[in-house]
Amino acid sequence: MTGRESPPDTPLCLGEMHRGQGGYICRVEGPEATVRRLLEMGMVEEAYVEIVHEAPFGRDPVAVRVRGGLLALRRQEAACVTIRKA
Repeated sequence: MTGRESPPDTPLCLGEMHRGQGGYICRVEGPEATVRRLLEMGMVEEAYVEIVHEAPFGRDPVAVRVRGGLLALRRQEAACVTIRKA
């Protein structure tokens, strides 16, 4: 394991992940409006999500693939999503 990896069963924050990393959504929590928006976009429990692109400066926003769609999220929004590695 490198310094950027965690054991597979350790919950991670989507906002802290890097390009190419992914896993299954465990929960979505945070401000009510943000949670509602994420759920409407398909960020539901047990959905597979993967970071496919990061902005070159500051790594914000990120492009996330979930349920066949591609979403652009700010790291602050992605921080509301907890995942477990695949």
